Amino acid sequence: MKLTKVTFLMVVCLLVVFFIITSCAGNPITPNTPETNIIVATGSEGLLIFDVSNPTNPELISFLDEYAGAEGVCITGDYAYVADRENGLVIIDITNPEDPQELGHCDTNGCTWDVYVSGNYAYVADDYNGLVIIDISDPTNPQQIGHLDTNGYAWNVYVSGDYAYVADRENGLVIIDISDPTNPQQVGYYDTNGYALDVYVSGNYVYVADWDNGLLIIDISDPTNPQQIGHYDTNGYVLGVYVSENYAYVADWGSGLVIINISNPTNPQQIGHCDTDGGAWNVYISENYAYVADEGNGLVIIDISDPTNPQQIGHYNNNGYADDAYVSGNYAYVADRTNGLVIIDISDPTNPQQIGHCDTDGSARGVYVSGNYAYVADHTNGLVIIDISSPTNPQQEGHCDTDGTAYGVYVSGNYAYVADDDNGLVIIDISDPINPQQVGHYDTDRYAHGVYISENYAYVADHTNGLVIIDISSPTNPQQIGHYDTNAAAYGVYVSGNYAYVADDRNGFVIIDISDPTNPTLLSDMFWLTLTNLTGY
Repeated sequence: MKLTKVTFLMVVCLLVVFFIITSCAGNPITPNTPETNIIVATGSEGLLIFDVSNPTNPELISFLDEYAGAEGVCITGDYAYVADRENGLVIIDITNPEDPQELGHCDTNGCTWDVYVSGNYAYVADDYNGLVIIDISDPTNPQQIGHLDTNGYAWNVYVSGDYAYVADRENGLVIIDISDPTNPQQVGYYDTNGYALDVYVSGNYVYVADWDNGLLIIDISDPTNPQQIGHYDTNGYVLGVYVSENYAYVADWGSGLVIINISNPTNPQQIGHCDTDGGAWNVYISENYAYVADEGNGLVIIDISDPTNPQQIGHYNNNGYADDAYVSGNYAYVADRTNGLVIIDISDPTNPQQIGHCDTDGSARGVYVSGNYAYVADHTNGLVIIDISSPTNPQQEGHCDTDGTAYGVYVSGNYAYVADDDNGLVIIDISDPINPQQVGHYDTDRYAHGVYISENYAYVADHTNGLVIIDISSPTNPQQIGHYDTNAAAYGVYVSGNYAYVADDRNGFVIIDISDPTNPTLLSDMFWLTLTNLTGY
């Protein structure tokens, strides 16, 4: 069974994850309660719930990949309120963190980036649609009751008292009177000069993460006339901010976690810094720990008991950028861009363990397993053949350079079929795994990204050229016999029976009738989806 980037995290936890950690202050998970062990995050792979009872060894306890577009999350009581981009607001019951269940959903007209819950209302930063207010008194049936266009792109929102403070990107800080949730009114505005991406309110001050303009401190004692009183340039790119007592904890994409003393708001001073290996995107504080969403690096936990000397103590390790995976028996074989081939024991799916690794010289993008060998599409390094007879000690056996950029591979019989980007389809004789030889080639006109073999035909996902069908009955002389333009960019293909299923980027999921390979015809498409890979079993 071959797995994609999306489904793979359900059996193994080594994918790159782009986290947005909950920072809702309406009723966050706080220390010294049974819930203190739980951290909820959203990311490119969906909604993730972590047990951090041992901060040095955070564990993923549940995962919902259907919310792969989620950007923000707010926790109140037993519910997680998820800003799910084009899908609007989703309400999830997390009473049992190991088995979260969707309760309700409210579509918005924009693209939801963030959500803040206060009382019976959820306040949604809805991008070009501004601020949306949703009545959540019945979590199973949330209803929009208010809306205000902020004139910019609402990216983040924080509610304090009768006001909502919106980080409106190029439009700066927008202050909205929400005393009547059905009729919100803008009362204040401040141009931040940068890109307002996050906002946190404490007392009479609002702290704005203003991208390359650093951290801004704005006096909101008069919400109708906000005034900047302090500024600190981190020399990086400030994406997130969380305030606790006299400190502002800043997620700085260029340098990790930056701790700023704000006891004198007119003169903020950096006192501590902890570099993370990725791009710090957001931060959440609980007691003596900072939880950092670190793009490309996952979840980083930092001890801030001494703010002048923060120390990383825990990390949910993604180990790289997994692009593809193949499951055979009790093992998952992962094509990892930065780490080559990674082998994971999945005999206990609740506790996958990495047991083997073989670095390749390129950037592993695709993998196929047949017998005792793993065949890796290694980008500019062509095809790499790895002996996996001992999964704990995989060894490279053979290599065949291709003239293009290897993205995908499929093995059938004595041949490996490589989707070689602008070089089309490459056919390699692997009867001797130590000395593989190219025997055939077909230029597909565009950029071959995916390939599937069924009987005597190779089905190639050829980017903007759609689906190309190639007769491979003679591997030394492959010939195109059919073609279907999918209208977008074909990245992946799977064949079952008389149908080819194509992941066609912004055109979504395309189903093509291939009962006559010389004349493929469209059966169905789902243009509202955006797909770049798929598989089946």
